[in-house]
Amino acid sequence: MISRLFRFRGGIKPASHKAESSAAPIRPAPLPRRLVVPLIQGSRGSARTIVTAGDKVLKGQCIGEAEGAGGTAIHAPASGTVLEIGRYPMAHPSGLESLAIVIEPDGEDRWIATEPLDPASASREDLILRIQASGIVGMGGATFPSHVKLGKGDGISTLLINGAECEPWITCDDRLMRERAVDVVTGARILRQLSGARRIVVGIEDNKPEAIAAMTAAVRESGAGDIDIVPVPTRYPAGGEKQLIRVLTGIEVPASKIASDFGVQCFNVGTAHAVCRALVHGEAMISRIVTVTGNVERPGNYEVALGTPVSHLLEFCGVKAGTSRILMGGPMMGFTLPSTEAPVTKGSNCIIAASPALFPPAPPEQPCIRCGSCASACPVGLHPFELYWLSRAKRFDDASKYRLFDCIECGCCAYVCPGHIPLVDYFRFAKSEIRALGEEQKAASQARTRFESRVARLAREKAEKAARLAAKVAETRAGLAAGDAALIAAAAERAKAQPAVADNDTSPTDPT
Repeated sequence: MISRLFRFRGGIKPASHKAESSAAPIRPAPLPRRLVVPLIQGSRGSARTIVTAGDKVLKGQCIGEAEGAGGTAIHAPASGTVLEIGRYPMAHPSGLESLAIVIEPDGEDRWIATEPLDPASASREDLILRIQASGIVGMGGATFPSHVKLGKGDGISTLLINGAECEPWITCDDRLMRERAVDVVTGARILRQLSGARRIVVGIEDNKPEAIAAMTAAVRESGAGDIDIVPVPTRYPAGGEKQLIRVLTGIEVPASKIASDFGVQCFNVGTAHAVCRALVHGEAMISRIVTVTGNVERPGNYEVALGTPVSHLLEFCGVKAGTSRILMGGPMMGFTLPSTEAPVTKGSNCIIAASPALFPPAPPEQPCIRCGSCASACPVGLHPFELYWLSRAKRFDDASKYRLFDCIECGCCAYVCPGHIPLVDYFRFAKSEIRALGEEQKAASQARTRFESRVARLAREKAEKAARLAAKVAETRAGLAAGDAALIAAAAERAKAQPAVADNDTSPTDPT
């Protein structure tokens, strides 16, 4: 049992705006005319297509195999026909395209034969392979492959299940815990088994009393004595992994370390739910709960098939007039979608129709007065005002020394800045430039290595050629010398033989 809670440094308390979408139960979203399922579902890996245009597929059928140990599979969200495999916009601020499998649903919703796997009797290796084959990733937005995060099954003492959902407007985890608490608890116990943890702690922000009650009841009914449901104070970003670990355990994980180094592992409630569905029910990850809120007629949480275009979902929810942009994710860490034709992916937890009334345009940026408000709010203990000046001056080496890459881009600094400086944008710019410079240096280093290897190879080949030529010359000279010696010896023999011939000459003398 958790005896006390701890505080993480910094943080803010923005208006939650959760009531707009949390009141109604989860509802299924209708299938679109075409599903666009990207082969890249996150930043951690991709899949390799195993279907071709014209193929008939069933719901839950694997259509993309995991590439590499860190990849996860993707599956058909509905039964139908593969129309094409082409490039379509990604759910990414860059607006770039990625390869996607386009499926036309047939309306029959026919499932592939499911094969449940008993966690109590199956081996750990089989369970991990099933999680990978089911395409399960972190559902909190990071989309890190869950089978990789589970590690080797040792060294973990505490498993944290993250139900904090601290960012404003987002309520998908709240409704999931209210309505499917039993599956979440079942999935949490499976994750505890696979991680080797001794106890489970579920952290839920105290502004979700219904979710806390539902999870507590599910734990009680399951008879699980190794699960603690702990309300945590509402403070953004309490749902950050390292911040939640600090609150619940008192452990402060340094930026250069990961939670498992300290015997703690953390999974989102959505991930626990997906693990339960994959193992107990044999269902691959083909949909997720998405909060649709903001300037819409019917805000709420919807069960959305992966690959559903955002435009289709917004049309179903009824976008109101005056919508100026569409946000993917929350207002603090989300981004503006360049195209609403981008599809819902495994990491799409929220879609917000923004209007000037709900999200007023930011006032003009003012000069930094070094007031220190950003430093007080930073949950990582950075000095954002220093990073701002260094990023703006393009002094990237100094920015790195000021721990730029420790920044989690939570947006707390920009939220409290009296100068309305978009600090996170500057930090993202600096990070991207440093990464680009690093890639250039890496390419230059590789080119230099290749050049030096070529020079060394040419020198080696030249030396080897010279050595072969010298050996050949020596061999020829030796042959010539041996031949000359033989000729000399033969001449000497002939010279020796000539006097003897003269002495033995008895031919008659000419009388004349």
